[in-house]
Amino acid sequence: MNAFLFVLAALAVVLLGLAWFTRRTARRIEQFLPARGQFVDVPGGRLHVRLHDSAGPAAPAVLLVHGLGGQMGHFDYGLAERLARRYRVAVVDRPGAGHSLREASQAADICTQAGALAVLIRKLELGRPTVVGHSLGGAIALALALDHPDQVGALALVAPLTRTQETAPEVFKALTIETRWLRQLFAWTLATPGAIAGSKKVLERVFAPEPAPADFAVKGGGLLSLRPKQFLEASNDLQAIPACMPAVEARYGELRLLVAVLYGRQDALLDWKTNGQGLVDRVAGARLELVDGGHMLPVTQPDVTAAFVERVAGERALQAAAS
Repeated sequence: MNAFLFVLAALAVVLLGLAWFTRRTARRIEQFLPARGQFVDVPGGRLHVRLHDSAGPAAPAVLLVHGLGGQMGHFDYGLAERLARRYRVAVVDRPGAGHSLREASQAADICTQAGALAVLIRKLELGRPTVVGHSLGGAIALALALDHPDQVGALALVAPLTRTQETAPEVFKALTIETRWLRQLFAWTLATPGAIAGSKKVLERVFAPEPAPADFAVKGGGLLSLRPKQFLEASNDLQAIPACMPAVEARYGELRLLVAVLYGRQDALLDWKTNGQGLVDRVAGARLELVDGGHMLPVTQPDVTAAFVERVAGERALQAAAS
């Protein structure tokens, strides 16, 4: 009995130590990488958004939406800056991601997130922007175009998720913990030190076959993903995909706007044939562009990605002028 109590006490001490380390690390990260934009209230939370409006209020707008476990820093490798020469660019932390807040009662499915972005578009007076969705952000952009067609002018999707996955990529397995208390316990004890220890391997898998930038932890906001909040919200995002994704998939044929997809042929997270070609085959007039590269094209190939977005936005402008 005494031995059993000793083991429990030792386990409690270890868990408390891990929780202290996690909390301290999260505080230091948020002090080191504070919010750099403004906050906009939306139903169920507040969105952190940064505007690049040097092109002037009359310039057409572009909205950049990041993927699972990420934040707006993914667009800081030149994509937002280049687009801002000609467009009003809004870069957003999705609900619960980065410095955005999501109320505990708010659903995490892609349709609910699309609704929050629709409110953001109206409040920022972006008109009908070209929406750039990367990875999971691509699924949300598709839901936005279907549920709020008057809020979207065109879709420029970069390595988008367009099909419900039977299993999550191996790199995201920890996010699939279903039991709520166990997920909370993991987030506040093991997730942060585990992510620190395995960060190199995770980045290799996410960026493969391209190398991750040496400064991704800071410039790309990678450190923010070490926080328990980010782990829990990314887990919510991942586990909520099946709640709405099949209904969105079933409606792809309803899309009546310009849709273009950019994919890396060697993407190690999402298959371009299933998620890229599979989408354009179901959307009238949609097109797929392939380049040599992996999943993180906004980071690894920002000039290629920017040129792709500019082609889509330019074509959208010509369509608008002709109508």
